[in-house]
Amino acid sequence: MKKTGSQIITELLKMHGINLVAGIPGGSILPLYDELTRSGIQHVLVRQEQAAGFVAQGIARTTGKPAVCFATSGPGAMNLLTSIADAKCDSIPIIAITGQVNTTMLGTDAFQEADTFGLSFPITKHSVMVKSAIELLEAIPMAFKIATSGRPGPVLIDVPRNVQLEEVEFDSWPKITNKKLDTKFHASKKEMAATLKDMSTALLKAKKPVMFVGGGCNNPASAKGISELLSVYEMPVISSLMGIGAVPSNGKHYLGMVGMHGSIAANQAMHDSDLVLACGVRFDDRAIGLASKFAPDAKILHIDIDAAEINKIFTANLSLVADVESSLPVLAELIRESTKVSKGEAKARSAWFNEVTDLRKKSFSVECGQDKKSKVTNPRAFIANIPEEAKKAGLKPEDLLVTTDVGQHQMFAAQYYPVLAPHTFLTSGSLGTMGFGLPAAVGSALANPKKRTVCISGDGSIMMNIQELATLAELDLPVTVIVFVNGTLGMVYQQQKYLFEKNYSASVFKGNPDLLSIAKGFGIEAINADTDKDWAKKAFAKAGNKPRFVTVSVSSEEDVLPFVKAGKANIDSIN
Repeated sequence: MKKTGSQIITELLKMHGINLVAGIPGGSILPLYDELTRSGIQHVLVRQEQAAGFVAQGIARTTGKPAVCFATSGPGAMNLLTSIADAKCDSIPIIAITGQVNTTMLGTDAFQEADTFGLSFPITKHSVMVKSAIELLEAIPMAFKIATSGRPGPVLIDVPRNVQLEEVEFDSWPKITNKKLDTKFHASKKEMAATLKDMSTALLKAKKPVMFVGGGCNNPASAKGISELLSVYEMPVISSLMGIGAVPSNGKHYLGMVGMHGSIAANQAMHDSDLVLACGVRFDDRAIGLASKFAPDAKILHIDIDAAEINKIFTANLSLVADVESSLPVLAELIRESTKVSKGEAKARSAWFNEVTDLRKKSFSVECGQDKKSKVTNPRAFIANIPEEAKKAGLKPEDLLVTTDVGQHQMFAAQYYPVLAPHTFLTSGSLGTMGFGLPAAVGSALANPKKRTVCISGDGSIMMNIQELATLAELDLPVTVIVFVNGTLGMVYQQQKYLFEKNYSASVFKGNPDLLSIAKGFGIEAINADTDKDWAKKAFAKAGNKPRFVTVSVSSEEDVLPFVKAGKANIDSIN
């Protein structure tokens, strides 16, 4: 059969279950777009390429499946790079396909030429430039396998314009399977069995254990494994930012997030523990604070699919390169079958569990960091009550998905929003990209049209990608955008307050646009929660499942507490 490069791309995307892509066309990718109209694949026209990557992330983060975005060469691909880097940092499987100038023009400084492959190489799991259409038959299936195997991540395929047009002949399409690539560094079955046996022994000897969960646990299979382990071995659970959702935040085991803005109970328990079972987590700097004082008396048991993360920050007493979902059920079974359970140690663990969970109850408050002089809304209470407010419009908590931008509102949401399940709380973790929330919400809603996605943002972050209100309006998606307005870059303002003697350099807006009028200008119903007592009924209305835009005023003096200053231990946080 004979097919062009563009036909090969679209057909292989469909074979991989892709029925929607996000992007913006341009000269170097027009042949692919020409074919796209005949492929049956839906295209979401965003207003800036960065948003295309975040739309893809919104799909991938809620489904666990890879999603696809397009961009043209030069500035188009450059705009896309931030969202690709964000996906790399948070281990999100997206496939970016970029146009490139003709192969004959490479290296000539042609119009909109840029070295996309070179620039993307350090911020992708894998990137490749194809030089002939026949290479696409291998490159695209391999991209999907790489993106989803082991630790997930983004893959970029750069396709010159003439390759998109090139017609090639081949006998058959490649066989598409769900089989993942063999992970290069992965424990054998024999090693897994032995290590998990040793881990079970260590757990049974521990008196003050904690489970530390990260992004590698934030999927239904891992969450099930965690639940299975906790059913036979009770211990408190602490999460990183990316681990939120691995266990229900309103469950008895959850102490909250650890680290720079971690809960008092989580930071205290981690410091006092004698054993840390770290699962799918990489011990990043915002989580651990001063490394020398992080869990100083604890043995570290580390399970992670990425061998590069083992012993990178801490030398683990026991480690296992494996996925969490296959490891924890085995660990649970070993503990269930163990005959070496010490009554004394079991009693100590029970007392410890009660101690730290009581601390959680006593120290967890929506008034933590509140501006006592403020006459406007407490953002913590507002966020914590979103599910209850949504009930007024007939929505259940499980009907809601949440995305956030980056800033104080992100941390308030991480601390106080009741996240009940994996893949329901979407936030930019490691890269911390302002502007993530709105386009990610578009992707979330596209992938979950029967649910309502709530985008929590601030007046700083929303301006980063506010043009995507046009995309949201055009698609008429069930998204409620809630913007907290405090006239500042809140997190910058707070750090300047505590770390730079209140020298508020470039963190206070001299003026703010009328966000409600802007939303209305895009054709979206806009609601002022300050003045409209029925804001929730309107914001979460089921009728028509249409987008809504809400603003709420908060004080610039609200603080995200606890707060650990740079170079300080988590245990020394400002509360």
